[in-house]
Amino acid sequence: MAETDVRALKWPALMARAQSGDRAAYNQLLKEMVPAIRGFVRKKIRDEALVEDVIQEALLAIHRVRHTYDPQRPILPWVAAIASARAIDALRQRGRRQEVQDEDALLHYPAVREGSDAHGREEHEELTGYLGSLPPRQREMVEFVHLREQSLAQTAAESNLSVSAVKSLLHRAMLNLRQYGNGNREKS
Repeated sequence: MAETDVRALKWPALMARAQSGDRAAYNQLLKEMVPAIRGFVRKKIRDEALVEDVIQEALLAIHRVRHTYDPQRPILPWVAAIASARAIDALRQRGRRQEVQDEDALLHYPAVREGSDAHGREEHEELTGYLGSLPPRQREMVEFVHLREQSLAQTAAESNLSVSAVKSLLHRAMLNLRQYGNGNREKS
């Protein structure tokens, strides 16, 4: 039996005491849980800084929902579920941030100006090729939101779409642009 598993055997009793207001038991429980949470999180995340952030998020989540734990049930699966959920949330957030960074790259893509150099014209042609690869509605959403810098609400109103539909079209457009940029010309 692993060291964490042995220590975890006393965690239900510590949690029961913590639920009754015993601060010392609660502090001991949280300290003992950290290595187990770290282990669960590292199975999903490799970035050590993100692992530490997720551990803190998991501890906060445990604090918020500690009243829901039933001391008659095993605690390790309960802790694992919370840690796993926080890890998945962190990875989703990281994915969204990556999408935003990809979308922001379009905003900074150099436009061709009168008298610009050949490199600028090549980049503009490449961007035009990328945008031209999109289905018309997706291209329209990218142009409105990223090139004209309209808000999602403005774009939705102008296009007779909901904000959710605009977001969905933008998301698919970014996926298609990423695929096009990687040499895969198939559209979704």
